[in-house]
Amino acid sequence: MTLSFRTGAAAAALLLAAGAAAAQTLTIGVRGGPESLDPHFSALGSHAEAAKHIYDTLVWSGDDLQIEPGLATSWAPVDEDTWRFTLREGVTFHDGSAFDAEDVKFSIERIPVVSGPTTTTIYVRRVAEVEIVDPLTIDIHTDGPAATLPYDFVRLFIVSSEAAADYSTPETANEGFNGGPAAVGTGPFRLVSWEPKGDLVLERFDGYWRGPAAWERVIRKEMPNDSSRLAALKSGQVDVINYVSSIDYLALQRDPSVDTVVGDSVYVMNLQLDQRENPPGVRAVGGGELDANPLRDPRVREAIDSAIDRETMVGIVLEGLGKPANQMMPPGFFGSNEEIPTPTYDPAKAKALLAEAGYPDGFEIDLYCTSDRLPGDGAICQGLGQMFTQAGIRTNVNALSRTVYFPAQARREYGVFMNGWGTLTGEASYTLGSLAHSEAPDLKLGAFNRIEYRNEEVDALLQEAATEMDAPRRRALYEEAMAKTMADRAYISIVQLQTVWAARAGSVTFEPRFDEDTLAYFIHPKG
Repeated sequence: MTLSFRTGAAAAALLLAAGAAAAQTLTIGVRGGPESLDPHFSALGSHAEAAKHIYDTLVWSGDDLQIEPGLATSWAPVDEDTWRFTLREGVTFHDGSAFDAEDVKFSIERIPVVSGPTTTTIYVRRVAEVEIVDPLTIDIHTDGPAATLPYDFVRLFIVSSEAAADYSTPETANEGFNGGPAAVGTGPFRLVSWEPKGDLVLERFDGYWRGPAAWERVIRKEMPNDSSRLAALKSGQVDVINYVSSIDYLALQRDPSVDTVVGDSVYVMNLQLDQRENPPGVRAVGGGELDANPLRDPRVREAIDSAIDRETMVGIVLEGLGKPANQMMPPGFFGSNEEIPTPTYDPAKAKALLAEAGYPDGFEIDLYCTSDRLPGDGAICQGLGQMFTQAGIRTNVNALSRTVYFPAQARREYGVFMNGWGTLTGEASYTLGSLAHSEAPDLKLGAFNRIEYRNEEVDALLQEAATEMDAPRRRALYEEAMAKTMADRAYISIVQLQTVWAARAGSVTFEPRFDEDTLAYFIHPKG
């Protein structure tokens, strides 16, 4: 992970400050907050980030996304379809009750019941049965060899089986968690109150197993507007903000009152091209119907790829805060493929390919994206619209709030869309298994494949990799699947993001995480 600090006052912020617990408040301005306080409802990063303040995961994902002990202290395969997890002794929930294997079993089994449209079932998709061996030992029986199961469990949030017992149906979950009685975790903070799209107020849990946090009280203010978030920081309303825009970042280099921190992100922006027969928002010039879906033609998909100027996207649109991407995971992740060529910007080639495919005058598309989820999402979308239009594909850009975008995407209302995907487990089964495998509920694969992409060779590779326990062999299978997926260009990777945080100068220290989480427990007062 590349870190850089752009003011002298922030130069010491590379190290965590230990600090004793202090009676003070930390106020954070965040671009996006949770969808609810049920940690099992949504797989969105902003949802999980908020949940990590109240709940713990069975396996912890470190700053560099390497897995570490969490509520489980160790894990190992017992046989080809069983993993044994040893649980941490002496952990208590916020209500004083003891954490044990019943809570793990309960949490795993409730996820498929309460998960929302951005489904969390991908984290337990390989679980066939949960067996309690003793109060601190649990066996997870899987549907065949599941080499990557511990990686999936970095998003397995553990709730209290007692507190959530009556709040584990779609009808009751929101009432219990958003209202408070079920929102009982083992995390560093207890819930005080939450206003949807507003403030999440937390208080320190002194019995936290890692030790008490440095802050007595934490307030996370959801502030989607980048300028408003920065204004709140400068006026002293908040202490830290995430997702500083690229334009604001440049201006802050000359502002001694603010420290900025830059870190590489796990998120890659991907364009997704619907392979259905009649995708919505794809039409002939002037609005007429097309004889066939042009996005099914590999020449058209290659033309779209050739029309993207990734260097300009990074250098101009993102003001240098990113890197051109050629695949759906950052370099070095387990299953990323170093042999995949870097796409070349060639607008003349794009026009020639369109003509060859039978679209010399191009066609029209509606392009959808979020405007308030990740840094530069709306700006990247606008940039794509201009590039596609110049190549002959007239593009109507729709940058929407994530609260509108993701439910509509889940309903398959978009034919061409772009959003960020983060390989939050650090390995390819999460990304390729969710996006590149054809939709296969029986295999619990393809949960986020919303463009009906299908490549039988990719499917076979991913199914084989999912049961391959030999790590080098598994890596090779994922690398081959990645290469084939990117060659098909139904998914077109654009840029890997970088993220900027800002804080009042000299006030706090923290180390940015690859997954972009802003976690109050790991922020410390300076000095």
